[in-house]
Amino acid sequence: MDGPIPPRWAPHLQSLLRIVVAFLFIAHGTQKLFGSPSPQPRAAVALVSLLGLASLIEMIGGTLMFLGVFTRPVAIVLAGEMATAYFMAHAPNGFWPLANRGEPAVFFCFTWLFFAAAGAGPWSLDALRRRSTARPRR
Repeated sequence: MDGPIPPRWAPHLQSLLRIVVAFLFIAHGTQKLFGSPSPQPRAAVALVSLLGLASLIEMIGGTLMFLGVFTRPVAIVLAGEMATAYFMAHAPNGFWPLANRGEPAVFFCFTWLFFAAAGAGPWSLDALRRRSTARPRR
């Protein structure tokens, strides 16, 4: 045992991280598209707009990540969306993510890059599909 958490837990914590971050990501998409959940009333964005497209990517991609379906390619798309959001909406307002309010975009971008490399973990439909195709058929 290397620390307080046994290393054998790492794959399950990877899945848990994916599920929690995907849930938060879906909330960002629904907040844009529907104005909810939000601490203050806010108008929804037009579906046929750049923010409307971003909200759809976040809701659909977030749902796929939550379930762990097509995790690696979806994670690449989501990382790209977050990098684009950062450089289009936040970076023009200053260098530091803390000052330009771009921390969530940076966080999501690098988290999705991690899942693009590492995969979904054992608690996912991707893993379930792998297990079912690995079994010999009779």
